[in-house]
Amino acid sequence: MADRFRVLVTDFLTESEVELPILDELAQVELACAHEEAELFDRLPTADALIVYHDVPMLTEATINRLDRCRGIVRAGVGYNNIDIEAAGRRGIPVCNVPDYGAEEVADHAIMMLLAVVRRLVPCHNSIVEGDWEVPIVYGVPRLRGRTIGLVGCGRIGTATAIRAKAFGLDVVFYDPHVSPGFEKALGVRRTESIEELFEQSQFVSVHCYLDASSHHLVNAKRLALMPEHGVLINTARGPIVDQEALLAALDSEHLAGAGLDVVEREPLDDDRLRRHPRVLLTQHVAFYSVEGFIEMRRKSAEEVRRLLLGQPLRCLVNQPAPR
Repeated sequence: MADRFRVLVTDFLTESEVELPILDELAQVELACAHEEAELFDRLPTADALIVYHDVPMLTEATINRLDRCRGIVRAGVGYNNIDIEAAGRRGIPVCNVPDYGAEEVADHAIMMLLAVVRRLVPCHNSIVEGDWEVPIVYGVPRLRGRTIGLVGCGRIGTATAIRAKAFGLDVVFYDPHVSPGFEKALGVRRTESIEELFEQSQFVSVHCYLDASSHHLVNAKRLALMPEHGVLINTARGPIVDQEALLAALDSEHLAGAGLDVVEREPLDDDRLRRHPRVLLTQHVAFYSVEGFIEMRRKSAEEVRRLLLGQPLRCLVNQPAPR
């Protein structure tokens, strides 16, 4: 028992029944249940590996520098912008993520939000609940078939969204400079060479790119203004990719007909203008979730930790650790 590795789950999890069968004979799993970085400090020097979720806003260099014997960090999810991966790299600590657990769920959620916003599902429901029967609520709703949806990013989730959008008869176009030439031909969609072209062509835009310094406020006032009148924006990626002030201005001017947001710039949402906007549909960063998807994410996180501890090749390394 004493010679087993020590795996620290920094936050979010309150039980480890998925992780234990994978790690039990190799490591003991400890649940920190932290919400702030400082709550972890005393636990870090003896941790051999970390599994990180999203309740702790950021693991900074101060945290990384306390990892005296850590063999690696696994971000249980796709995005790893809450870990200073460069500081970890300087310490020789590999950082991995789990990019392939929830593509189906997020793509389903994006299409659900598009349909709900365009078809004015919530206003119709609310009208009936309030005792009315206001058929004119849907007047002006466009037909989806033949319209263009632009995907900002066409990786795993963007591809899954494209396949679903095609089934509704939408013309699919994407912008993603990281996707190899010819990918669009295999998928049967179109691509643009610039993000401006994408916004100019798309009545609907759905965001599926990663958040980093280059994509912060990638969707801004200038690009929203390029969209055709009465467009719709969907964001199931990361909140800060969209400039929230620009989005509100586009909605208030009625240049945009609506928006579906699973993510916002600051979570939990702290802006009542967005919270109560009549043409905004909100969910609480839950697009990733299904019972099966959540178990898959946890299992793959634990399996990557196991590989880290055993010195085996890693599946999803996201930084360049210096030699130790």
